[in-house]
This record gives sequence, C-alpha cells and structure tokens, in this order.
Amino acid sequence: MRKIGRQLCVVVVLALFVLALSGNAQTAKTKSGFIATLDGARIHYLEVGLKGAQAPTILFVPGWTMPAWIWEQQIAHFSKTRRVVAMDPRGQGESSKPTEGYHPTVRARDIKAVVDQLRLAPVVLVGWSMGVGEVAAYVEQFGTADLAGIALVDGFAGADPSPQMTSAVLGLAGNFLKDRGKFTDEFVRSMYKKPHPETYIKKVVAASKQTPTSAGVALFVGMFTTDHRPVLGKIDKPTLICMAPSGPWDALYEDMHRWVAGSRLVKFEGAGHALFVDEAEKFNQLLGDFVRSLVRP
Repeated sequence: MRKIGRQLCVVVVLALFVLALSGNAQTAKTKSGFIATLDGARIHYLEVGLKGAQAPTILFVPGWTMPAWIWEQQIAHFSKTRRVVAMDPRGQGESSKPTEGYHPTVRARDIKAVVDQLRLAPVVLVGWSMGVGEVAAYVEQFGTADLAGIALVDGFAGADPSPQMTSAVLGLAGNFLKDRGKFTDEFVRSMYKKPHPETYIKKVVAASKQTPTSAGVALFVGMFTTDHRPVLGKIDKPTLICMAPSGPWDALYEDMHRWVAGSRLVKFEGAGHALFVDEAEKFNQLLGDFVRSLVRP
C-alpha cells in the first residue's frame, strides 16, 4: 500500500507540473493588439506577458519604417522573465497610416498612449535609430516618472548639420523618392554587417515598404529638423547607449553619453546599424544586465 501511495503521489506531482507548464505556455503566447490615440490613430503592438513577471516591463520602439517584430529575438528572450511590448509607430507596420502626425513630438505621444493604456509603468523604453529622438521627445513632454530606465540604440537626438551631413541627408531623401523599391532594398541590406537569410532580408524589405512614401519623407524631415539634445541633460533615470561605429556619426553618440549624466556607452564593433540583430546574444545580455540592475532590494 505504501508503494502504491508513493507512486500515486509521483503521478499527481507530475500531472500538476505538466499543467503548470501548459498554463505558462498559454500565458506566454504573443498578443497582437491595438490602442487608440487621441487623434484617432490606431497603434499596433505585440505583447508577451507572463503571470508573475518580473518588473520593470520593456517597451521596444523601432526605427524609421521598421516593424515591431524587428525586435523578435529580444521579445523571445526577455518574455521568459518579464512583460515585453514592441510597437509599430504610426505609419509603420500594422499601425494607422494617416496623412498627419509624423513629427517626433506626435509619435512620442503615441508612445505615451501605449505606456498608459497598457499600464506598462514602470517601463524601460528602448528606442532604436529614429526611435532615439522619439524617446527623447517623450522625456521632453512627459518627464521620467513612468520610466525605470532608458536604452538608446544606434541613433541620436539631434545634431548641428554640417554641409556634408546636409548633403548626405538630401541625397538619401532624393533616392528614396526617385526609386523607392531600389532604395528600400539597399537601405535594409545596409543595416547589417553579419549575414542573414535572404528570406529574412526580403521580409524586412516588405515591412519597410508598408510605410507610405509620403509618410517616410515626412518622418525624415521631422527627424532632421528637430533637436532634442537639450532634454538629454534632464534625464534622471539610468541610461544605456549602444552604438555601431560608423565614422562620421560617432561623435554624436559620444556627445549623448556626456550629456546624459551617469549613462553607459557600449560599442558593438562588429555589428551594423541593426546591432541587436547582428549581435543579438551580446545585446540581450547587455540589456538584461542593465534591466536587472534597475531592481533594488
């Protein structure tokens, strides 16, 4: 009888363990949803939230014309322990593509709407490329009360345009208008230094093309005519800055590092602009250590 009782206990424990695993797997499924902004735009987001997930949450903001799922390796990694959200900024991915609202200050209000309506605070904002300026615009308008930390990934908050920079920006905008398909293909491929499957590259190209050309130009103009550097000195939350060395732009990242008190600057020497894809393991480890450091006993 004792032997049968022990066997029965083992069976019950195993059954409960399997149920627990199946429950967690169900909870960990990615949710695709929308929130509505005050001006009527619908902002699409991807969310993975585990029961009893660790705080803080993480909100990933992609760069120019890029989709929320560009962060897929980060979503898979961090959702094992905490709540993770990635958003399609307006004009990108599955979000609304209105004729207005492509200035960084407006898109920052979209970020705030996601934070508020999904109740993400305390949240770590992770902005990549154009998303860096939009995170700075968020801080400028809403402060840091809802933030646990900030990660700025290979982007800048403003610059003093030199003749060379102006020429480069105008050249990019012109090529974008002249041949959208060719430009997008070359632009996407230039984001990486490491080889990636052709199916993946084409998927990113197709996602980038979802942004209307007029919206893409408006975003370009909004970014390069806006200077959010003055707000960097007001950031009072831990800040991680990641960059892929690119020569003429490097000084802008060094400047941000100096302006944000106590920030940490990390260079990804072997990666391209999409450094979190090229060196996903290194980036995930770095961001994971940063997020864990925000939790105090």
